[in-house]
Amino acid sequence: MLKIYGVYRSRASRNIWLANELGVPFEHIPVMQAYRLPDAEAADAPCNTRSPAFLKINPNGQIPTIVDDGFVMHESLAINLYLARKQGGPLAPASVAEEGLAAQWSLWAATAVESHALDILFHRIGKPPAERDPAIANAAVAALRAPFAVLDAALSCTGHLIDDRFTVADLNVAEVIRYAMAAPELFEAVPQVKKWLAACHARPAFKAMMAKRELEPA
Repeated sequence: MLKIYGVYRSRASRNIWLANELGVPFEHIPVMQAYRLPDAEAADAPCNTRSPAFLKINPNGQIPTIVDDGFVMHESLAINLYLARKQGGPLAPASVAEEGLAAQWSLWAATAVESHALDILFHRIGKPPAERDPAIANAAVAALRAPFAVLDAALSCTGHLIDDRFTVADLNVAEVIRYAMAAPELFEAVPQVKKWLAACHARPAFKAMMAKRELEPA
């Protein structure tokens, strides 16, 4: 059985959402980020990214990681590309060209969007108020206007990133774009992105993932 290591309040959410979409049974093994703990190495600390048992599985000390019939893989977006290709079906690329597009959009999200989106998340709602820097958040908003316009144009034809159907590319990009939702002014300028993200979040598999995420401590 597929094993997914990582708490819901982490990038493991991407893999859990996709597993829900694919109908793939999996064992969820909670592994918390070490930085969220007062002492990650304490004897009574929960399993975390510095725990020796987890470091044997992922020496990078990061979540998520999957173990699929003995095959170990790291990096959330790459894991999703692997799972979609392995399972096939409408969420998977249907050709070499579509496989290239799925990789393209996933890498675009990771390189052009994610760091700025995280700055918005952390400095608008994630960090304690005293630790937030509005200048960092505002700079991130400015940096994302051009990439968001690119995404908006790409979605204008079919409402999806590949052909006219929801695929792993949409899921991967939506999970990165979600971090920027604390900047509603970004989305007002890109109506196709706003509509697309709402449709992604209306999917039952996403809702199932988020329901369990909300049960975890922040």
